[in-house]
Amino acid sequence: MTLLAVPEVRSTPHGDQGGLRVALLDGFRLTGGTGAVPASGGAERLLAFMAMRHRPVGRLLVASSLWAGATEGHAYAALRSALTRMNRTCREALLVTPSSLELAPGVPVDLHDAQALAHRLLDAGPHAAADLGVAAVATLSSELLPLWYDDWVLIEAEDWRQLRLHALEAVVDGLVEARRFGDATAAAGVVARADPLRESAQAALIRVHLAEGNQSEAVHAFERFSRLLRADLGLVPTPGLRDLVEGRAGPQRG
Repeated sequence: MTLLAVPEVRSTPHGDQGGLRVALLDGFRLTGGTGAVPASGGAERLLAFMAMRHRPVGRLLVASSLWAGATEGHAYAALRSALTRMNRTCREALLVTPSSLELAPGVPVDLHDAQALAHRLLDAGPHAAADLGVAAVATLSSELLPLWYDDWVLIEAEDWRQLRLHALEAVVDGLVEARRFGDATAAAGVVARADPLRESAQAALIRVHLAEGNQSEAVHAFERFSRLLRADLGLVPTPGLRDLVEGRAGPQRG
């Protein structure tokens, strides 16, 4: 079949994007030097898709991903329409070539910064003080495009969820080492609320209580988790978690 042509959209020169920035955490936002930039639904989806990628993506993959239920021709037509109807500022955030699309060079994405933060925290310490701060915990507490249910979003959102929860557990251990027990408890609580059945999160919280010398709090946390695990899944905590509460386990992360 003959594919519908998609117009080429020229971006501004490298490094001169007028302060444009794409945010995907806790919802989509495109901002520029003068504040929020309005974007239609089609423009939002296209910009969000491209912002998740670190390299150019072929037009066919873009069209078939964003309009998965459409025929190839209709998907290309929808991509053409989304590009044509974009306002000028939104177009400046994209670099479109005859064969591919990508986010324009020089446009930062909050997800990329958050992923870099998470990977730094998962590396062996010591960690920078800023990476153990309140702002870092807030960043790692943020969901990727909540209330977006496209398959391409859900896959990326689950990858981010797993990465950020592991990183938050690393934050807890770093804060315990710094004897910042209040902040450590708050960070552990974020993970536990995000996934109440996640045993490694409960282990992180219990380690905070034990480091503070609050044995009763550690036992109560273990008992609450045991009841929840039994009620929801018919399971019991692993021996490693019980050993941690009873003082038989080492200090390493669970």
